[in-house]
Amino acid sequence: MTDSVTTQVALVTGAAQGLGNHIARRLHGAGYKVVLSDIHLAAAQAAASELDISGETAMAVALNVAHKCDFESALAVVLEQWGSLQVLVNNAAVTRATPVMDITLEEFNQVVNINLGGTFAGCQVLGGYMAKQGYGRIINMSSLAGQNGGTSTGAHYAASKGGILTLTKVFAKELAGGGVTVNAIAPGPIDSPMVKALVPAERLPGLLANIPVGKLGDADFIGDVVVQLASPQAYFTTGTTWDVNGGLFMR
Repeated sequence: MTDSVTTQVALVTGAAQGLGNHIARRLHGAGYKVVLSDIHLAAAQAAASELDISGETAMAVALNVAHKCDFESALAVVLEQWGSLQVLVNNAAVTRATPVMDITLEEFNQVVNINLGGTFAGCQVLGGYMAKQGYGRIINMSSLAGQNGGTSTGAHYAASKGGILTLTKVFAKELAGGGVTVNAIAPGPIDSPMVKALVPAERLPGLLANIPVGKLGDADFIGDVVVQLASPQAYFTTGTTWDVNGGLFMR
C-alpha cells in the first residue's frame, strides 16, 4: 500500500450532517475519495455535492447501520464505483437523554442496536473485506460518556459508547493479521448541534465551567484526528482510544 492517500477511499457513516460531515470534509480535504453514507440519502447526496458536484471524489450511499445487509450493499456500490475501500469511520449514532429509570427496554435496545450494533456490523462486514485485501483503517466514534457514564446523555447511549471501546479492542486483535488497524476516538462536549440540543443555553456556562480548558471541542479537529488514524503511517497504532475531552477525563 502506497503512502499516498490520493487513491484511497473512505466511508463515513452518518455523514450527512453534524460530526460525521465534519469528518467527511476533513478526509476529503486530505485527499481521500469519500463515501458519505447516511440513513437519509437525499441529505447525504446534498452533502456529497457540496464536496464535489462531479461525483469523482465524493459520493453518497444509503446506509442504515442497524442493518448488516446495508453495509454489504454499500460495499458493493463502492466497489462498483471506485473499485476499493481502505477506510471506515463508524460514526452514525442516535442520542437519547431519557432518565435511566424511565428508559424502556424497547428504547434501550433501539439505541444499543444502532450505536453498538452498527459499529459491530461495520467492523465485521467492511473490516472483513479490508483484511482480505491486506490493508485497512477503521476508526470508531465513541464518547466521553462511554468512559464516565455520561452527564447529559442517557444510560443507553453511554452503555453503547462504552461497548464501542471494547469492540474496538476485539476487532483490533481480530483484524491485525490482515493489515487492518482499529481505533476509537472518545470526544467530550463538542461545539455541535447535538450538544446544543442536549444542553440548554442556560446550562452552557455551567458545562463550560466544569471543562478544565473552559471551551467546547472543535469538530474539525476531531476530523483531523480521524485523518491521522486513517493514514498508512498509523500502522503501529491499533486498539487504542484517543481522548479529546478538554481534560474532563484523564488517564
